[in-house]
Amino acid sequence: MKSLSTLALAAALASVGSVAVVQPALAAKKEEAKPGLKLSPDFVKAAKPAQDALAAKNYEGAEPLVAQAEAVAKNDDEKYVAQSLRFDVTRGKIYAARDANPNAPVNETALAGPLDALIANPSTPAANKPGYYFARGVLAFNGKQNAQAIQYLTQARQLGFADPNLDLMIAKAKFDGGDIAGGSADLDTAITKAKASGKPAPEDYYRYAIARSNSAKDKTQTIGWLGKYAAAYPTPQTWHDVLITYGLSAPSVDVLDKNQRIDLFRLMHDTKSIADQSLYEQYAQDAIDRGLPTEALSVLKEGQATGKLTAGRNLTDAMSQATSSARSEGSLVPLEAKAKASADGKLSAQTADAYLSKGDNAKAIELYRAALGKGGVNADDVNTHLGIALSRSGDKAGATAAFAAVKTGARGDLAALWTTWVSIQG
Repeated sequence: MKSLSTLALAAALASVGSVAVVQPALAAKKEEAKPGLKLSPDFVKAAKPAQDALAAKNYEGAEPLVAQAEAVAKNDDEKYVAQSLRFDVTRGKIYAARDANPNAPVNETALAGPLDALIANPSTPAANKPGYYFARGVLAFNGKQNAQAIQYLTQARQLGFADPNLDLMIAKAKFDGGDIAGGSADLDTAITKAKASGKPAPEDYYRYAIARSNSAKDKTQTIGWLGKYAAAYPTPQTWHDVLITYGLSAPSVDVLDKNQRIDLFRLMHDTKSIADQSLYEQYAQDAIDRGLPTEALSVLKEGQATGKLTAGRNLTDAMSQATSSARSEGSLVPLEAKAKASADGKLSAQTADAYLSKGDNAKAIELYRAALGKGGVNADDVNTHLGIALSRSGDKAGATAAFAAVKTGARGDLAALWTTWVSIQG
């Protein structure tokens, strides 16, 4: 997500009331004074020249005139008008400086005092306060004062202020302040509003949340955002980035053993996100080491067909090893019969694994269910593989239920990512 500190404060300042709000009161005769504002003749006499100078955008000339009005102000109404004038002269000088040199830094913090005064003044119209809170929150946000930014921006939101960046700024302030769960909730709100408007939230939102959650080692939020990103932008490139971040980077979100990594590669295969030679080679080698040569051979041939696996010693050796092992596998029928007669589900699960690696999902599903029924197996492993077989057979509901039964550790996280993939299938 692009840095929100580069937001032009002008967007916030343009949202709040200007000196024109109080102009009728200053222009009126005493007996015609605007109802609700009690302004003495002395104050009107002092404030009117400042009003005129501001209307002419003569900010340097207005500066001492505003000071005179401030000195004369006695009651809350007069102070409100004087504070509005002070706000406008300060804002005007910022605009003028920015127009004169757009690339030069501008000291925006001078607005904090006038805004604080307007927020605190009981005479400030209620309709103006949401904008003042927002502008004050932007100042705090740009100054990296996270707690203050959250306070003011949240108040603006509670008062009904609408700005496309409001939820996003609150989210970022919370992330920057270490509140990962709170930042995630507000970023979710921003994404939901973007979707409701018919415009998808930018990819940067998801990437930012993933990076901040992962940096804070908040695995729950990281896994959640990885899934949300893949669901929102289900392209092979997104899936590649999500799965690399999850289990193949250094450091990764989860440290996977070889069996778990094969299931990650299977998801990478199904999402068409195996992007380069090293990933094909690692997948194939893991499958060979796990005793799944047919799957390894299929992976290597696919890599060749896509042009991502090029000829070389490594490829030749891997192809030779996978081919030799696949030939010696023989039929699974005798093993299947023995598994069905077995007292526990271990052999059924092993045989189902072999069928899954060969692409026979129907047989794999049958034997995985038998294994779960007999017991004596790692239910998380078996349900993960059952979900994969069901997903590949087109049974979305069955796959979702199988993955939902996987509860703990890396298996649970893998199942969550597989569930995301299943959910977006047609």
